Order: sequence, then structure tokens, then C-alpha cells
Amino acid sequence: MASIRRRKQPNDDPHHSTSTADEDDDDKRNKLSLRRTRKRRTKNYTCVDNCCWLIGCICTVWWFLLFLYNTMPASFPQYVTEKITGPLPDPPGVKCLKEGLEAKHPVVFVPGIVTGGLELWEGHQCADDLFRKRLWGGTFGDVYKRPSCWLQHMSLDNETGLDPPGIRIRPVSGLVAADYFAPGYFVWAVLIANLARVGYEEKNMYMAAYDWRLSFQSTEVRDQTLSRIKSNIELMVEISGQKAVIIPHSMGVLYFLHFMKWVEAPPPMGGGGGPDWCAKHIKAVMNIGGPLLGAPKALAGLFSAEAKDIAFARGIAPGVLDADVFHIQTLQHLMRMSRTWDSTMSMIPKGGDTIWGGLDWSPEEGYFPNNTRKNITSQSNSQAKSPNYGRFISFGRDAAEAHSSQIQRVDFRDAVKGSNLANNTCREVWTEYHDMGSGGIKAIAEYKIYTANDLVDMLKFVAPKMMKRSDRHFSHGLADNLDDPKYAHYRYWSNALETKLPNAPDMEIYSMYGVGIQTERAYVYKLTPATECYIPFQINNTAGDTNPHACLKDGVYTVDGDETVPALSAGFMCAKGWRGETRFNPSGIKTYVREYENNPPSNFLEGRGTESGAHVDILGNFQLIEDIIRVAAGASGEDLGGDRVSTDIFKWSEKINLKL
Repeated sequence: MASIRRRKQPNDDPHHSTSTADEDDDDKRNKLSLRRTRKRRTKNYTCVDNCCWLIGCICTVWWFLLFLYNTMPASFPQYVTEKITGPLPDPPGVKCLKEGLEAKHPVVFVPGIVTGGLELWEGHQCADDLFRKRLWGGTFGDVYKRPSCWLQHMSLDNETGLDPPGIRIRPVSGLVAADYFAPGYFVWAVLIANLARVGYEEKNMYMAAYDWRLSFQSTEVRDQTLSRIKSNIELMVEISGQKAVIIPHSMGVLYFLHFMKWVEAPPPMGGGGGPDWCAKHIKAVMNIGGPLLGAPKALAGLFSAEAKDIAFARGIAPGVLDADVFHIQTLQHLMRMSRTWDSTMSMIPKGGDTIWGGLDWSPEEGYFPNNTRKNITSQSNSQAKSPNYGRFISFGRDAAEAHSSQIQRVDFRDAVKGSNLANNTCREVWTEYHDMGSGGIKAIAEYKIYTANDLVDMLKFVAPKMMKRSDRHFSHGLADNLDDPKYAHYRYWSNALETKLPNAPDMEIYSMYGVGIQTERAYVYKLTPATECYIPFQINNTAGDTNPHACLKDGVYTVDGDETVPALSAGFMCAKGWRGETRFNPSGIKTYVREYENNPPSNFLEGRGTESGAHVDILGNFQLIEDIIRVAAGASGEDLGGDRVSTDIFKWSEKINLKL
């Protein structure tokens, strides 16, 4: 009988039991090791990794949306917008065409600062592949690819204000010079498109492009730009048989004011057109957002390379700009570059305390945001003290608010600047502050308050090289006697308070600008803790009020305007200085003030809106474009309805005691 053996079960083998236990231990170790590895991997993600992932996600979404935008029908965005907001109004060009208006007077556009494209014609080795490529305008790709090379080429010579050796950057020509500032960001494009609907084309439209970095007279010396503008206007007037309508924007308003004096002045300083050239060739000058009396924003840019937006950004992320955690010293590089651009000095506030106010008064006294135009009197406003807008720069909020009799000021003009060791360590971001020394920096702060009368002297103290060039090309005063022969010099021609309008009684001048946006007017400053490689002065972004009607936010006092130019600067000359026959307007050229209330878009599908009053976006404002088309088609200011005002510009102007 076969014996039946019982098979041993695995558990019956003691050696096998030990092996199984070892395997269990190995499994536990592996799982524990896996958990630790995962933890280590999780801990290895740094802030840089997260930023890279975020940027990658944003870029992916952006390219996907761009793909959808380029593949969908052109009418789709308008279809979606109309479904949300209702039918859109006809563009101004279509509306005017339906009324039978057509092209009549040739049109000349004069762009402002930074909106015109600049291209490279000659450069250093780092820019060998950029011949005739845009260094300003377009995609700005080279700012990110080679920032130091870009800064080097965009800067001008600090002594002459012209091209540095081996570098030639020139303005882009044609309508494309300033139709778009960057892809998708229009400047003149919307206005050009609407003029085209009523029959305009390149033969009767001309973009007076110029190198906006240069002083106005230097554009003629280097590029003969003023002569080119003169020749093109003469040609268009001869071909059409009609006078031209000139449309300057922003700093272009000052540039064309200079041109009107240059073109009639005898050579070699002027263009030799004769005293009646403007009367023969110009129907109207339609100034848009013109800083005729200057812009406080330009002052802050020259003084500390700042503005309201930078102060606001510093408040959100103080470590980035204050501590300069990336060691790129962005503001210092921007200051060094922009201080070589002589054109920026044309926008330093003009006229002194007579125009802008003094220690204890200003023309806009009593203004509060969201109150002036709507006649809303809130309890908070009635109890609030009106800001001292005449104090352009105050060191500390106490100095900004105290009565002048309570403030002790130590004059900075005779201060000893001393020496600064930063000269040996900060050459890459060299600014003239490094020449001042701690004594000079302290003297500026101890003066406490700077009104318009002090600004030029203060800038000469902190930036003598820059202001030496400025004195050759610009003046910021107020003329007592315009018949004085000294005012025949070109340095006075862009200052509306130191020059006469041409003898052209049939010509019209318009001041057209946006309102309803809080615009920079005065600043509260502080000394920065580290002054060796840093700009020593900084807008005090902690100075501000929580009251929604307050004028002080992030260290900046604001008034009514277009976000860049206060209404007082844009409107005063047409409201009072040039109104009727005055010493500034001896032939009685008719002037009109046209204000456009800011009405921002209700949703992102409307883009930058058709009723915007912002400094650049106003060039897409349908009402402004319609006004321009009607004047270009032959209408007068009276046909438009005369003045169109929603601020207290006439009231503010009357407070200014100016001899007319």
C-alpha cells in the first residue's frame, strides 16, 4: 500500500518563515524609503521652480488663447460683445460718412514722447543683427534678450544730448511710425482708420515722426525734421488747395508750438517761412492731452525715476524695489538713460508759483476726487482740509500739511555736497546723485518743501549736467515783456508763457483732453535708508488716506486730469492765456476747450473703450475722433458747439493772476 505523505505547508518550514519575515521587513523599508523620497522631492521645489511653472502655465494659456483668436472669424469678438452689451454704435468715420462728410483738409499727426518707433542704423557689436530693427516700439524683444546693450543704445550722450560715438538711432517714418506702440496697443491707428472711412489716405495724411528723445531744436540740427515737416505741409496744401489740420498729442503739442515759431523765424535759427506762413498753411491746431504748462509726472521721473504706479507697486511688493533682491537696479538704469533724453525737460512745470500756486494756495484749492464735476458734497469732504497742491515735493506728510509759518526750511543752494564713496562702486548705475555726497542729499531733504519757483534750482543742484543741457534748449519761466529780443531764441519757443502765437487770425486752436481720472499733482517724499547705490529720494508710499474722496494715496496728491497731464496744464492757455486778444495771442486766434469725461469699458471685450479719457486711450475716443473728422471736413469750433467743459477749468484759471 502506497504511503501517502503529507506535504509540508510553507508555514511549517522554519527557514521559510524567517525568509517571509525578512521580505516583510524589506517591503516596509521600501515603502518607508519611497515616502522619504517623495517628501524629499516635494521639498526640492523652490520659489524659482514655482515661478517657472507659473510662467509656463501663463504662456501656454496665452498661446492657446492667441491660437483661438487667430482661428476664429474676425467678427466673433464683436458678436460676443454685442450679445453682452447690446449693439455697438457706428464708428465715427461711418457716422460722418452717412452724413455726407468727406476728406477736405490735409491732416498732420504729431506724436508725443515714447509713442513713436525708433530703429537702429548703426550700433556696437552687441547689436550687429539689429540693423533697421526697432529698438523702441514693436515687441521690445531686445529689452529682455540684451538689456545692457539696449540701454547703451537708447541712451544719448550726456554732454551733447546727441548720438554717442558709433551709434545711430533714427525715427521710423510713415504712418506706421506711431499707429501702434506695441502689437495690439493702438496709438493713432483708430483715428487713422476712421479718417480713412471718409476718404483720407497717405497722400493727405502725414505722420510727423521725430526722435522724441532729442531736444526740439536738435531734431532739426541732426535730422532736419522741422524742415521735412515744413516741406510736407507745403506740398499737401499745394496739392489739395486747402490749409492743413494739425493734430499733436502729448509732448507733440510742445513740439509743434516750437515748430510754429521756428517756421516763421529767419535762418539760420529758423525755417525762414516768413511771418505769414502759419496763416497761409494751417486751418486748425487740435491739441490732444498737451502739457502746455508742464506735467508733475515728468518732474517725479527726473527727480527719482518714479511715478504713482511705481509707488503703488512698491507698496505691494516692497522687497523687489526697495531691497533690490535681484540686484538689477532697474530704476537706477532707467534714471541714467532717461536723464540723457533732453525732451523730458520740456515738461518740467512752467510759470512758477504764479501758475501752480505757492506754499499755502493753488488754483485747484478745494478740489476733491469724485466731487468737482458731480457737485457731490459729502460730510467727509466738508470737514477735510484742502491739500496744498502748490507744494510739488514735500519731505514728510507733516511738511505737506502744516502751515508755512510752522515749517523751518534750510536753503539747499549754498550747501556743501561733500564726497560719496559710492563713486567707486556704482559706476554701472551711475547717476549724478553719486556726485552729491551725503551733505548734498541731506540739504535737499532739509529744505522740506519745493514749490514751482524752486524746481529748476533744485534740479540744477541734483543733476547739474542734465540741467546744463536743459538751459541750452528750454526755459520754464514766465515772460514779463514778450517784446524783449531774448525771446527770439529757440529755447523759449516751446514755452507757451514765453512766446507769442503766430499772426493768423483765421486759425483755430483747440485744447482737447480727458478728465475724470485722478492725476498726479504733488508728492510726499522720504530719504531712502541705503543711499550708496540707490536713488536717495523715494515717494513715501505709506503716506495716504483711506477715505475714498481723499487726494493723497501712496504718497501722491492727485487732481482732475487724464492720468498724466492735469486739466490745469492742458486747458489753461485756451481757457485764459490765449482766450481773445492777449499778449500771448496778439492776433486773437479763436481758442476752444474740449473736455472728454472718462468712461472706462464695462468689460474686457470692449478693449480700451470708446469713451476713455486716459492720456493715450483718448485717441480711440469716438467723440474726440468725430470732432476731429468734422473739423478736417471743414467745420469750425462754433459748429462743434464751442467749449465742452465738465471741470472747473475756467474757475481755476481765474484764480491765476496773470497779466494778459
